[in-house]
Amino acid sequence: MNSRAHARSKWIPDQHGAWAMLAVPFAAGTFLGDPRWLHLPLFVCWLLAYATAFHLQQHIRLRRCSRNPRAAERHVRPFLTFATALILLGTPLLVLRPWLAVAVAAALPFFAVNTLYALRNRERALVNGLVAIVPACAMLLVALRVGGEPPGEGMGPFAACLLYFGGTVLYVKSMIRERRNRRFRIGSIAYHCAALICATLLHPPLAALFALCLLRAALLPGRGLRIRTVGLIEVGLSTALLVTLLAY
Repeated sequence: MNSRAHARSKWIPDQHGAWAMLAVPFAAGTFLGDPRWLHLPLFVCWLLAYATAFHLQQHIRLRRCSRNPRAAERHVRPFLTFATALILLGTPLLVLRPWLAVAVAAALPFFAVNTLYALRNRERALVNGLVAIVPACAMLLVALRVGGEPPGEGMGPFAACLLYFGGTVLYVKSMIRERRNRRFRIGSIAYHCAALICATLLHPPLAALFALCLLRAALLPGRGLRIRTVGLIEVGLSTALLVTLLAY
């Protein structure tokens, strides 16, 4: 890795699984409604908000648990840069769409919970992951309203995103951190069974996708798949979710 790529890697959050969760609900809300130019700066602000929160929480976590004082300090500059860009770009959006302030306020409790887990150095905890998916999926409703549609029209797709990404959190843990935990795997399979039923009742075309999710939760743990392979499977399923939602 050259010096430029190494420097960039310190700025870009390394939680690769989060990118689909950031993009898919937002894209679904954008294209289920009427795509407008305002969606572009809103999406940039959404990514900036994620990067700002990531570096702030890493700084908080490392200040408490790391013996190396420089470990926490390397997150200060990215945090200040992303936060400044977020303020500069986000303020005009709030002026144009004052109701976005309500969306920001609604996300703050979830941000507070994630920050508390970071403070305790438990950011990989299951509850923390499940909490994080709620505001991410709720961006579907925000994007839908920016497109001129009432948020209530998007409650079905929002629920589908919650079901899918909740299952992803469980499945990925069963493949990596909890790969030797048989009870966790059984819990993941049980969740996917319930999610399949709920998704089918919600919108029958979702049944095929959630059946695939159930199969991968039941069959893939314990097979020694590489992390890259696990990620590629999730990219494919996330794309299938978006396609299915756009045909909602």
